[in-house]
Amino acid sequence: MLKIKNLHASVEDKAILKGINLEVNPGEVHAIMGPNGSGKSTLASVIAGKEEYEVTNGDILFEDKNIEELAAEERAHKGIFLSFQYPVEIPGVSVTNFMKTAINETRKAKGLEEMPANEMLKLIREKSELLEIDRKFLSRSLNEGFSGGEKKRNEIFQMAMLEPKLAILDETDSGLDIDALRIVANGVNKLKSKDNAVIVITHYQRLLDYIVPDFVHVLHNGRIVKSGTKELAHELEEKGYDWIKQELV
Repeated sequence: MLKIKNLHASVEDKAILKGINLEVNPGEVHAIMGPNGSGKSTLASVIAGKEEYEVTNGDILFEDKNIEELAAEERAHKGIFLSFQYPVEIPGVSVTNFMKTAINETRKAKGLEEMPANEMLKLIREKSELLEIDRKFLSRSLNEGFSGGEKKRNEIFQMAMLEPKLAILDETDSGLDIDALRIVANGVNKLKSKDNAVIVITHYQRLLDYIVPDFVHVLHNGRIVKSGTKELAHELEEKGYDWIKQELV
């Protein structure tokens, strides 16, 4: 599904990614871990096509097609979803209306007509029930006055509605208490299937107790320096990242 080959990327002429190789197949969950400044969020942003990042070398293939020239919204229409570490507030636009617009824009890009209102309402009802989201929550302005947990739950709701092929969760566990973490993780687990894939970017092993990865990759200084199974995350929790750094010396 996703193949990254020798990816180098920079922001404001500063090199951040220095030769990333990664392959993600349908049905897989990949966790990307690493210390602050290692390039985790940059990798997520580059895959999603955020324009402030410049790819200086390498390829990003999604479903065997190079997507480097595609804008972020075009990548989204192809099925790449990025949850933000700090979601933006949009006063005056309800969660429901935002989702209606997002879904219909994606349908339009695929040459489809807008989703009929009754189908849209049915879909919203199904997904909100799946994620245990209160109906009143859906009429609130997008992220305005939301707690950290509510913002993250809203992003998982967006993911549920859009049904992306590849979901990238950038530090979804940031600032969440244990109950909010469990709710968000349960939502992700309910949405996993053999046809989609998930990349989880996190500092901490605790999220991976709930979203169990097939593969764990450690990013350090812009490169993946170690890969393994979920046991690698437990090892990192015990030994910290200094252990990895010492191995590299």
